[in-house]
Amino acid sequence: MHLLKFKKYYFIDSFNPVHLKALDKNISLIWRSKYKQRNLKLISKLADFCKKYKRSLFLSNDVKLALKLKLNGAYISAHNKDFRFNNYKLKKNFKIIGSAHSQIEINIKKKQKIKEIFISPIFKHKNKSPLGIHKLKYIFEDTAFEKIALGGINYKNIKLLKLSNFKGIAGISIFKKKGPK
Repeated sequence: MHLLKFKKYYFIDSFNPVHLKALDKNISLIWRSKYKQRNLKLISKLADFCKKYKRSLFLSNDVKLALKLKLNGAYISAHNKDFRFNNYKLKKNFKIIGSAHSQIEINIKKKQKIKEIFISPIFKHKNKSPLGIHKLKYIFEDTAFEKIALGGINYKNIKLLKLSNFKGIAGISIFKKKGPK
């Protein structure tokens, strides 16, 4: 399935240059560490790699550090309900993106002034109940933000996303092995 029209976001928690070089150049990376303490050396190394290979990099839940490291933006998870980052002076091309799992979380993300919201899960993913494309009709009518599909996306169900108002996809497993064609 050809995905040129979709924005693509890949959640990573380790830096493997060989794997990242093999990916499509249009895939943006989101650094989401498993550990509470940030490894600044590793994030800086990843940022240098992304600049060298002209790849966008977003840092999870730390707008201040993302601005300091001159990254492309920050990713705000669904669990982060903080509004303090709205007070930061953002650079022109700095983008804040985030995820939501319900209408309540979508409303919070809109108040956080997030431009792209990752809506999850769209399809069955592990033990999570999917929202499904039909339940998202109300969300599709809202044009305040771009919708990015997250959760349970594979090559079989990606055709359904092309029929909807999703502007992109995000995930781990779809990119982990070989990345979208």
